Amino acid sequence: MNAKKPGQTLRFLRRGEAVTVHDVAPDRTLLDLLREDLHLSATKEGCGEGDCGACTVVLGEAVNGQLRYKAINSCIRLAHSVDGMAVYTAEDIAAPSGELHPAQEAMVQCHGSQCGFCTPGFVMSLFGMYQNKKGGNGISREQAQADLSGNLCRCTGYRPILDAAQQMGQLPLPAGCAVDEAATVAALKALKPKAAAETPYLRPTTLSGLLQARATHPKAQVVAGTTDVGLWVTKQHRRFERVLDVTAARELQRVETYPHHIAIGAAVTLTEAFAALVKERPQLQTFAQRFAGLPVRNSGTLGGNVANGSPIGDSMPLLIALGASVVLMRWKKTKTGGEIAHRELRLEDLYTGYRTNVMRPDELLCWIKVPRPTGHATERVYKISKRFDDDISAVCLAIQMTVKGGVVQQVSIGAGGVAATPARARQTEAALLGQPWTADTVMAGAAALRAEFQPISDMRASAQYRQTVLGNLLQRFWLESQGLQGINLDSLKTVGALA
Repeated sequence: MNAKKPGQTLRFLRRGEAVTVHDVAPDRTLLDLLREDLHLSATKEGCGEGDCGACTVVLGEAVNGQLRYKAINSCIRLAHSVDGMAVYTAEDIAAPSGELHPAQEAMVQCHGSQCGFCTPGFVMSLFGMYQNKKGGNGISREQAQADLSGNLCRCTGYRPILDAAQQMGQLPLPAGCAVDEAATVAALKALKPKAAAETPYLRPTTLSGLLQARATHPKAQVVAGTTDVGLWVTKQHRRFERVLDVTAARELQRVETYPHHIAIGAAVTLTEAFAALVKERPQLQTFAQRFAGLPVRNSGTLGGNVANGSPIGDSMPLLIALGASVVLMRWKKTKTGGEIAHRELRLEDLYTGYRTNVMRPDELLCWIKVPRPTGHATERVYKISKRFDDDISAVCLAIQMTVKGGVVQQVSIGAGGVAATPARARQTEAALLGQPWTADTVMAGAAALRAEFQPISDMRASAQYRQTVLGNLLQRFWLESQGLQGINLDSLKTVGALA
């Protein structure tokens, strides 16, 4: 019988009151903590991989004196990552008198629940929308569909649930349901966790502290939003003696804007990172919403997605095409104590093989630098998956191209799902560069693109399908460059498909 691993104390707010749980293992999930330790069984366990949303809870964090709400998947979120936050579950939002919160009442009135298993997760996603919209007002059908894409319903159908999302803002808020945000922010400030140097779950609050912890514990499992590592726990039953969480380092929580690039910190969530990218490149909006579901984007980070190096990670082909680079940092000992050392390399040069990279054991990926758009290049990214929302790519292709005088002056192509790593299509770029931008050039480029990669067959697609789609996507890019927009999903309304 294995000896029980040492844990540490975890504190968070629930219903405005501090909750303290002792001896929590570093790899314990938030869902297990809620259901097994605190006996809060309204939060359901479904897929165990952040895909169905039955386990959705809402986190509250104080940002610039205001309470910000995020719906997240508790099944793959490590419990210690919510230390010092407010946690809202499906058992926390109704009034003590029994009156329902508008998110719950709207589901009742719109007949949005049938078997009921997914309902707590939907309600919590609705609660997050309600709070962030300051009373749920002005929620469009399109926003409701996008924000609920991480919650799957197997029997009721989405129409009544989308109706509930739009109707909840019109319902009265019982007095006992209102969140006292000022009091919660004050309580969170008082609950602010104290930094501990030697604990099983390390969550340093400064960059230097983070890098020193990495140097001291090079074998610790590094995590950010645990949207992949969480599956190692729930599906592979892996266990970690020590975890190093990058998300509390203040310097890495920012998106910084410079004249020629933006720098996205490794602790910036996918939601915030894509918002920064979409602000400068509005055409990425649909792609950003199709990157998993909102609860996954609210937990996962762009830095984590890139460092993970999955060949089907959607962000990397896009970033490769945009010419992004990564900044790797480590703590370097000096005669006076130590200093931060760093190096920068192009994103496509980070990977050496399947989920392997050039990082030293004491290095961390800290920043992603993305060149700002110049206005001369056309940029597109295409995601091919079995489901439109909340699915992993079979193929992802991103293209940046500048055409002047009818000739391809610059081209950068990133591809995912077709090799052991996210890759740059250098041979195809060479076949296009300097050529007239004509149908014949596109046909030659499509052939080069299909020949450049040797994808595998798996549950998502066959190798032949992937190769065929690669060339088809380049042809699609050509057609769009000629003004044909009807083939683009951005031009379609997909809400009706969910009715």
